[in-house]
Formats: sequence, C-alpha cells, structure tokens
Amino acid sequence: MNLARTTLSLAGVVLAIATTLAVATLWLLLTEPVTVADAVARGDVSPLVSALAGVLASAVRGLLDYL
Repeated sequence: MNLARTTLSLAGVVLAIATTLAVATLWLLLTEPVTVADAVARGDVSPLVSALAGVLASAVRGLLDYL
C-alpha cells in the first residue's frame, strides 16, 4: 500500500510540474512569439529557457506578493 501511495504522489508531482511548464510555454508563445520563433528556427533553446525561467520567476514573485 505504501508503494502505491508513493507512486501516486510522485506521479502527481510530475504532472503538476509538467502542467506548469506547459502553461508557461503557452504563455511565452502568446507574449513573446519572436523569441520562441527565433529559438525554434535556430535550434538554440537557451533564449527560450531563459525567457521561460523569467516567466516562472515572475509568476512566483506575483504569488508571493499576493500571500
């Protein structure tokens, strides 16, 4: 029973992280399409990751300000 509970908890955490990254990527596609298109065209993901980290940091900062 403990292994099943741990597995479900781990799956929930992975799902939450994947959902957060997917939503942040969609937000980035809507707010900075040039950065995304340039990163895809060049095959260089570092500007995309940098912008994604900025979006996530901004969201966390806003959440902490709210609390």
